[in-house]
Amino acid sequence: MSTIKSANPKATHGALSQIWKLTGLPEEALAHVHQQIGPPTLPTSYRIAEAATATIAATGLAASELWRLRTGEKQTVTISSRHAEAEFLSEHHLQIAGQPPPELWGPVSGLFQCSDHRWIRIHANYPHHEAGVLKVLGCKRDRAAVTAALQSWTAQDFEDACGERGLVVFMMRSLKEWAAHDQAKALASLPLFDIEQIGDAPPEPLPPNPTQPLSGVRVLDLTRVIAGPVCGRTLAAHGADVLRVSSSRLAPDRPFLEADGGRGKRSAFFDIKDPVDRAHLEALIKNADVFTQGYRPGAISSAGFSPERLAEMRPGIIAVSLSAWGHEGPWAHRRGFDSLVQTATGINWSEGQAAGIDRPKPLPCQALDHGSGYLMALGAMVGLYKRATEGGSWRVRVALARTGHWLSGLGRIENGFTAPAVTTEELADLMVSIPSDYGQLTAVTHAAKLSRTPVKLGMAPHSYPHDDPAAAKPTEWPIQTP
Repeated sequence: MSTIKSANPKATHGALSQIWKLTGLPEEALAHVHQQIGPPTLPTSYRIAEAATATIAATGLAASELWRLRTGEKQTVTISSRHAEAEFLSEHHLQIAGQPPPELWGPVSGLFQCSDHRWIRIHANYPHHEAGVLKVLGCKRDRAAVTAALQSWTAQDFEDACGERGLVVFMMRSLKEWAAHDQAKALASLPLFDIEQIGDAPPEPLPPNPTQPLSGVRVLDLTRVIAGPVCGRTLAAHGADVLRVSSSRLAPDRPFLEADGGRGKRSAFFDIKDPVDRAHLEALIKNADVFTQGYRPGAISSAGFSPERLAEMRPGIIAVSLSAWGHEGPWAHRRGFDSLVQTATGINWSEGQAAGIDRPKPLPCQALDHGSGYLMALGAMVGLYKRATEGGSWRVRVALARTGHWLSGLGRIENGFTAPAVTTEELADLMVSIPSDYGQLTAVTHAAKLSRTPVKLGMAPHSYPHDDPAAAKPTEWPIQTP
């Protein structure tokens, strides 16, 4: 098992410096960050408090640098580890009309043991994933039936069979087993996130007379679940006009996830297989600054919206992509979610070992999702900075597994499970009430506080228009009707 070290405020400062160095932005900006490090509030052996504080602080710092670039004014960024940890659990603290979130997992999702007594995790919250798993097992939609059917499978065989069918099922590995895996070896050579120029374009200053760091920035948000929506939510918090785009053909996310990740955004349905909708989306792209997507690797590119194609359509665009496993290695094209990455990469195994139990132990929050979401937002803002100062179109790539690799590298906390699990009621000072299409929301506010451009606290999410897709066509952006 990895050596576990005590929590140390210096680790958080080191984590932020490590992230900031990758951006290439002015190093002196770090002098304007004030991190208030308190006792951890999440019971875990992993340094989630450090990871949360550093990734959220980095986005606030990037926003402040964009403000300095646009106005010449410097500002300070202040963040507390308590607030950052709460924001890493935002979807669990969210309330709609005073009600907490219901159970987020379906009956076929979760941890199961196979015939070899090894654990596997099934992610089957979407109907097509659930149906695929049940077809492989040949059983009904019942947890006991799934448990019984898995006694005819070894964990590795079941992982392989599901992987061949594009399903999201992974076997639990130890840290040693994961380190020996070819995908882990591929990840080890990659940076935490990467940003590179993919096309030529002249320098493009952001619009004049801003009121927030991202005023006038237009973002198309083609993401779902947690990580990608956190990215768009963060950009909206700093002033961007964010339009989240989905399709009525796709199974919807859970309402609590939609509401929490949708704060500050407008919403629209576009069916890219429909010629009219596709033309509308292409017109929006030509007027966008940032395009974020987190679909199955290759899906957006095969539909004609690869980063390179986006750069041709809109020179100067910032194309941000999220994957589960990274863009290199044997699993580069496999689907995945935070919980599955935790299981496959040894995090659940090592957390169980640290807790002294003989079963997997998930992290107390979706740390890989949230951390990756803030890294995506950071990359988008770095791309805008580089576009304004150097020109060009830019690609940003973030992966859940790479974020997990970085989290593991921060070290471990001795006796970390003694930290109290803070309740939503105890975080009342960090919450805000927001009227929305979903009902009255009580939500965690943004943890990074900027001295000159504080974020808007009550940004209501707009639900997807289910009744009349034609009415969803946005009119706020100047688009050329095809």
